[in-house]
Amino acid sequence: MNVPAALKRISETIWELPVSHKEGMLVPARIVASEKLINQMDAGVFEQVSNVATLPGIQRYAYCMPDGHWGYGFPIGGVAAMDPGSGVISPGGIGFDINCGMRLVLTNLTAEQVQPKLHQLIDRLFERIPTGVGCHGFIKMKGDDFRSVVQHGSRWCLKNGFASQEDLDMTEEGGCFPGADASHISQKAVERGYNQLGTLGSGNHYCEIQVVQPHNIMDRELADAFGLTTVPNQVVIMFHCGSRGFGHQVATDYLKLFLSVMERKYGIKIVDRELACAPFHSPEGQAYFSAMKCAVNMAFANRQVILHRIREVFSDLFHASPDELGLRMVYDVAHNTAKLERHLVNGSRKELLVHRKGSTRAFGPGLPGLPECYQKTGQPVIIGGSMETGSYLLAGMSTGGDAWFTTAHGSGRTMSRHEAKKSFRGDKLQRDMEQRGIYVRTDSFGGLAEEAGAAYKNIDDVVEATELAGLSKRVARLVPIGNIKG
Repeated sequence: MNVPAALKRISETIWELPVSHKEGMLVPARIVASEKLINQMDAGVFEQVSNVATLPGIQRYAYCMPDGHWGYGFPIGGVAAMDPGSGVISPGGIGFDINCGMRLVLTNLTAEQVQPKLHQLIDRLFERIPTGVGCHGFIKMKGDDFRSVVQHGSRWCLKNGFASQEDLDMTEEGGCFPGADASHISQKAVERGYNQLGTLGSGNHYCEIQVVQPHNIMDRELADAFGLTTVPNQVVIMFHCGSRGFGHQVATDYLKLFLSVMERKYGIKIVDRELACAPFHSPEGQAYFSAMKCAVNMAFANRQVILHRIREVFSDLFHASPDELGLRMVYDVAHNTAKLERHLVNGSRKELLVHRKGSTRAFGPGLPGLPECYQKTGQPVIIGGSMETGSYLLAGMSTGGDAWFTTAHGSGRTMSRHEAKKSFRGDKLQRDMEQRGIYVRTDSFGGLAEEAGAAYKNIDDVVEATELAGLSKRVARLVPIGNIKG
């Protein structure tokens, strides 16, 4: 067990490290977890979330979600809201894969209709959606074209025939963070991103065919509102990817810049250089905020182009149009962002800069920014599990305000990638999964081994903790039958 002696249990699912735990903490650090999950947390989570609590301008608490594990700067699952006037922006609180997010797509097909064609379907998706490190997309563009993509996000896709208006309506922020200015991105970042639109990449990124089994629907009313039909064994598609090498370079560029000016120019001293930061309203802070938005928009466009390819594959294979097949989005939600949002602080609404690192926005019913069709239900939340176990569709709850309406983003690693590769063989894992009814195509057996189900926490435990904490309510569990991996 790695639990610090100072950790106090506040409620069934809230654990707190007080400001006395570490010199320099400005607010307590809170971890959302069941007793089982808190005992599974690696020591890095407690170290890093308490480090986050020392950052200038932080409000209320530094948070870590139940899927938390050691990360760069912030723990994965880390959440921090800063006063924009006195606070900082930190790339370590956003991540390298900026807007690494989730998209869930409906179909009106059933598992019985898809199973006879499952191998063909997965094989064609694997052909059409490039996977693996350094893979290139099918859209040929030059640097100036790419700069337009990163400034406009999914709006570029709409203009160029890769999206519908409904797709944009069902995407967080309409698929475009305003204020993205391509003058704040480096030429190297452009060179790493311009040929990667429409690609999954590697690591924990995937595109998965899933089934909604009747006994796995936890809330029928919300399921209806989100488009899950009463026809048994409805097939849906979930995929997870981000801003690829472009986002990584943006983070790298600004970490280097922040390290050079943080103490020398602004007198900011930090307990961990991975938390390199700058005052939010400084020239450097605003330049990074703009560049980060460019990466956010690239990721939205990337997922939109992938959806276009998915629709092509389904349409070709089932000899029907995407509309006839019911290929409509439930939602697209971002991880790894910083956003200006208005939240209640001491009884009044205040604008805050909310960092979400490996965590998901989960707005409750009635909050501004939700599509009209989700105003009464709360925001759809998509939490991916391991490729062996299943994933969840949830809804944001009105009780999530203390954590800035944020929830988990996945099941969370319990084993490093290196350890997983030593423990599992990708080729054997692929065969074993197929025997259990999950057909997988991968670019790398080593990469597949890294994503073995045993390398992750139990997704059921994670989502139960988010619901008990009042952050996100379970709607349905989604069971995988096919998957493409980087």
